[in-house]
Amino acid sequence: MRILFLCSSHNSLSQRAHVELAARGHEIAIELALTPQLMIEAVEMFRPQLILAPFLKQVVPKDIWTHIKTLIVHPGIVGDRGPSSIDWAILHGESEWGVTVLEAVEEMDAGPIWSARTFPMRDGTKSSLYKNEVVDAAAEAILEAVERVASGKFKPYPLDYSRPSVRGRLRPPCKLADREFAWTDASEDILRKIRSADGSPGALTTLCGQEVFIYGAHVDDLARGAPGALVAQRDGGVCVATGDGGIWVTHARRRGADHLRLPATTVLREHVAAVPVQPLDVMHPPPGRTWREIWYEERAGVGHLHFDFYNGAMSTEQCHRLQAAICQARKRPTKVLVLWGGRDYFSNGIHLYTIEAAKDPAWESWENIQAINDVCREIITATDKVVVCALQGNAGAGGVMMALGADRVWARRGVVLNPHYKGMGGLFGSEYWTWALPRRVGRDKAKELTDGLLPLGTAEAVRIGLLDDAFGEHVRDFKAEVLMRTEELARSADQHEILKTKNHHLSRQEEMKPLAEFRREELKEMLRCFMGTDSAYHTARTRFVRKAPAEHTPKHLATHRARRR
Repeated sequence: MRILFLCSSHNSLSQRAHVELAARGHEIAIELALTPQLMIEAVEMFRPQLILAPFLKQVVPKDIWTHIKTLIVHPGIVGDRGPSSIDWAILHGESEWGVTVLEAVEEMDAGPIWSARTFPMRDGTKSSLYKNEVVDAAAEAILEAVERVASGKFKPYPLDYSRPSVRGRLRPPCKLADREFAWTDASEDILRKIRSADGSPGALTTLCGQEVFIYGAHVDDLARGAPGALVAQRDGGVCVATGDGGIWVTHARRRGADHLRLPATTVLREHVAAVPVQPLDVMHPPPGRTWREIWYEERAGVGHLHFDFYNGAMSTEQCHRLQAAICQARKRPTKVLVLWGGRDYFSNGIHLYTIEAAKDPAWESWENIQAINDVCREIITATDKVVVCALQGNAGAGGVMMALGADRVWARRGVVLNPHYKGMGGLFGSEYWTWALPRRVGRDKAKELTDGLLPLGTAEAVRIGLLDDAFGEHVRDFKAEVLMRTEELARSADQHEILKTKNHHLSRQEEMKPLAEFRREELKEMLRCFMGTDSAYHTARTRFVRKAPAEHTPKHLATHRARRR
């Protein structure tokens, strides 16, 4: 089928739907819903057999849905309606939530239902639940709905609130007042309010006399102090005392449209000088619940190094800490080292927000790319251990390339990869990608991936050799399989062959063209992007982090417009 996506942005859900439907032979075109007229124009150009709105904040023009079947993906259980579905589910402590694919009609979210899925709620942020449970459930529901449309045999059923199974209802938009809390409240109550707003818009509160939106909340059992006071700082986060303990806040944003979401200590810089630093030893577990970005575990001859950076972005300082942790892990008497990113993202490369906020963004870009390159070098040259990169969540740009330096790269099924840089103002990229990517997929495919700017699903990534394997429908299944496989590897003779082969290939590579030369050539291009006369990267970065509205649909997505030209 020819399917046109109408999207507010090409986000994690629409990208997942894109790769799943394209893999099944459907022809996909994407139009950003910038104006009603542009949406109508896209329909006229592409002449789709079906329209899908996987992530849409705007109303689909009536001229569209009255002529072409239009399916809306709503992140709520059957009967749920309104723009704040997951927000309310978290605030009300729902034990189960879901996704509904329904047909567009005059009344918002009230059309006939084509497919639905439910999932158990976990203790997570709104953005994390969306990127994981919602996206997974939506992928299943979308595929089923599209199959039903294609068959011509399925009749969607109307939304009927008289049915006992219909538990959802129309809810108003969730406002700032609905998430209000006092620091004298219990930590768990505060945590729920912050998590319901994480990602967007953030929970509004007052810290150090400033109104700020806060993000990345984690309970600390041992914190003590006057409620609302900053009692500790660590790795860019601050711990705020509550009525019964503390809450770590990793990121904050001053109120006002021109302010960025940044590490909390950056936003509260003038107030944290006297706040005690409370470091944690990466190699040892803390005494109770707290927040940590990097931690290490060991079992059955396998080392597991976890790094969970907010939204997968890796600042200069975070790269330095991760590199140091890898060095420590390499000294342990283990045979296999697993590098785990976060549940939501493995890595998305350099930290565009901290770069944007720097006094000299060009110089900070340079420092950041050097730091992440050092992490990549540590992974590539770990000749004493079999290194496995385990991708629970999505990865993009330098985060994909960083993973490719490992001996084995495994991903959870459903992960979406974006192995390219050029969408950020023509950025060339580094992270040794000119060595790592072609050696896995070949030069022609490497060029196709980096020039194409399209998302890549795990099935296709395995087929072309970018990934070694993909397994596990859910994070828990993926983790269990990684543990089993790596422990078997640590016990088997295969590890010796892997290390022998790695050492041989690296030695030959140094003779033919040293890794340092790949890095030097990449950085020459990056220097031009960062500090040359062309400001395209800086303009694109600023527009991205400040969420400037799109001016048009990128040509690699709007294939219908490219054909017309």
